Amino acid sequence: MGRYSLSIKKSAAKEIEAVGQKKDRQRIVARIQSLAENPRPPGCEKLTGARDSYRIRIGIYRVVYSVEDLPAAVVVFRVRHRKEVYR
Repeated sequence: MGRYSLSIKKSAAKEIEAVGQKKDRQRIVARIQSLAENPRPPGCEKLTGARDSYRIRIGIYRVVYSVEDLPAAVVVFRVRHRKEVYR
């Protein structure tokens, strides 16, 4: 599998900064960076009703992102607590 370009929307970056624990932020950032190598890691789930959107679990947080295979790009657009992510 090739390397994907990774981009994070401004709103998602703010949501990462709002995560309370530094250790949780570091885990989230590490998992997001790993999406550049494997955008569909084990445990990711495709969101129903959305074309190329997936989510990964990181403790009590969820990262929602989209994958484009042709230009090889991953766009992270939401990082939130599991209670709030789908609202």
